[in-house]
Amino acid sequence: MKTKFSIFILLVFLSVGCSKNNNLERPEGTVDNTDNNSDDQNDDTPIVYADIDFSNWKVTLPVDEDNNGKPDEYQPSELNNFGYQDLDEVQPYMYDDPEDSSLVFYTFPDISTANSSYSRTELRELINPSNSKENWTLLEGGEMTGRLKLQSISENNNSGDDYHKVIVMQIHGIISEEDMATYGFDGNNGPPLIKIYWKDGFVWCHKKSLADESTTGFDLYGVYDGTWTDIKVNLGYVGYDPFDFRITASDARIEVQLNDDQPYIYEDISLEKWPFENYFKAGNYLTTTDENAFAYVKYYNLYVTH
Repeated sequence: MKTKFSIFILLVFLSVGCSKNNNLERPEGTVDNTDNNSDDQNDDTPIVYADIDFSNWKVTLPVDEDNNGKPDEYQPSELNNFGYQDLDEVQPYMYDDPEDSSLVFYTFPDISTANSSYSRTELRELINPSNSKENWTLLEGGEMTGRLKLQSISENNNSGDDYHKVIVMQIHGIISEEDMATYGFDGNNGPPLIKIYWKDGFVWCHKKSLADESTTGFDLYGVYDGTWTDIKVNLGYVGYDPFDFRITASDARIEVQLNDDQPYIYEDISLEKWPFENYFKAGNYLTTTDENAFAYVKYYNLYVTH
């Protein structure tokens, strides 16, 4: 018994002695976790960013830092090639999260565009980066795909919903320059053809359809007069998990798909009569003006083809 106790005391003594000896050689094959070497090791680890090419995207922010009475915007030339990372004005609202290789879109109720009551941190497609009046028709078509998730959102205490709603993708309508000249319109604003919502963990698609399918000509261009109304479809539950989404637009046909689920297809007279040109939008469009509301949306990739 005394022999075992003596051996135990000897081992404890050796252990304490070694822990105080800073000059001992590190055993071959072990990792150096000291601060200096840890920094060197982190520098060698490449950071992977979200797969988003900003060549044809501008961003709208929920603030008016330049005091011109409109939401601040930054153009593709300022965002592309990771230029957004060097814009101090953009970083609070659109920034990288290297932990999961995502791009975070944060917004809250503040300033809104002239045709909306809601704030956003949202990308707007520019097929011609120098001319926002140049857009595409359904006949020309286009497809947008993305992988994204709702990271967090404020509770809704003013309705039957548990949380506030946020639009994460859109096809938005715009009156063409040709039609503006033909009909003498003062502005070119059109309604959103497709809105993809996150609502209490479910992904919903709102699609514009004619309230009266016999409507023709000039009357098709009504935006706020009830000419167009939303048809709403629940596409499935995602919660706070990442999900893939696809919108494919073609002549008189829209196809939307959540993950690998069966695509939902719209083909109707309203699409045949849709008089507007279009552009894609993606990001975080929070549909509330409630005080202290907020939303964080993450994108892992975003692609557009025409």
